[in-house]
Amino acid sequence: MGDPLRVRMAGPLRQFVPGFAAELARLGYTAGSARAQVGVMAHLSRWLAGEGLDAAGLTPQVAERFLAARRAAGYARCLSPGALVPLLGYLRRLGAVPPPAPEPGTAAEVLVGRYRAYLASERGLAGSTIGYYAAEARLFLGWAAGADLGDLAGLSAAGVGGFVAGRCRGRSTGSAKILVTALRSLLRFLLLEGLVTADLTGAVPAVAGWRGAGLPKALPAGHVAALLASCDREAPAGRRDCAVLLLLARLGLRACEVAALELDDISWRAGEIVIRGKGRREERMPLPADVGEALARYLRGGRPPGDGSRAVFLRARAPAGPLPAGAVSVIVRRACRRAGLAPAGAHRLRHTAAVQMLQAGSPLAEIGQVLRHRSAATTAIYAKVDHGALAALALPWPGSMP
Repeated sequence: MGDPLRVRMAGPLRQFVPGFAAELARLGYTAGSARAQVGVMAHLSRWLAGEGLDAAGLTPQVAERFLAARRAAGYARCLSPGALVPLLGYLRRLGAVPPPAPEPGTAAEVLVGRYRAYLASERGLAGSTIGYYAAEARLFLGWAAGADLGDLAGLSAAGVGGFVAGRCRGRSTGSAKILVTALRSLLRFLLLEGLVTADLTGAVPAVAGWRGAGLPKALPAGHVAALLASCDREAPAGRRDCAVLLLLARLGLRACEVAALELDDISWRAGEIVIRGKGRREERMPLPADVGEALARYLRGGRPPGDGSRAVFLRARAPAGPLPAGAVSVIVRRACRRAGLAPAGAHRLRHTAAVQMLQAGSPLAEIGQVLRHRSAATTAIYAKVDHGALAALALPWPGSMP
């Protein structure tokens, strides 16, 4: 595809080409992708010169005008605002172009921002939990107050109960429980803020749901091997995916725990790995030999250079950076598709690890330690899939032959 530095460039952005090309290389862009990015930069630079503007005039509004002109000129690629994100990010870090003006937030969004800060500083919740609670808070505030937060003072217990009944309709039990838990938290916060005059948490009804009512869903025998076999271990992404799948299937990690792994968490000499689990707990676990080998193979010949990140798993495509938790489940689903299996998420492999340990004769207490459960009652659900142990408890069917 050629050297991106050889793209013909004129106009006010010409001086930034070498630095931008180096930035694209650092972020893991291939030569072809980097050349395409510099090509957009060249078009933008010529357009700015034609408009009589320099780099300092490249405001978000001017960038939108350029994209409109690019579409009108018949270009087929790089037509959305996302096409300019790498370039504008680089130029803004240099201070060459003005930062985007902050959008004025609504009163509800400002309140949600304060609520998020409260959850982080006062309640110590994880970022993912804060995200769930904030989403439910926006839903409730939009229903209760709309644009006028002064209406919150008129909230009643009947109104709160009606909101929950209406919004829980059609939700799963788990989703409904998140809603009511988040709503109780929000109502306590609104009372602290003085936006409601009474404690309305008691008006939030409980969601009917019984612990252990369902069965943990594990992958059938042989499916984990099929997922691992679907990974191309000669390719960097395949080595990464193999290591991720082994961590999920052998150690029963959650997707967020895989994404949170850092290079310093692996003790090669001791054969141990530090897991950052729920509640910001850090726990040390043995590192099985096959998992360690897969990690070493990825770190030596599959992990892109990144931007100084200490995260173990990085994105395979540019821009390089830590692999988000949501991408861990994407890796599992793609492996299922390659192996010709029904789609499954990362948590299915956690259940599979527990069931395999149970079938191998491990006691429930040991399984709970591996899965890092706080309560034995959480692990007890796996007793329901131990058919051999349950068969001894089954009573004979009335009228059956002795």
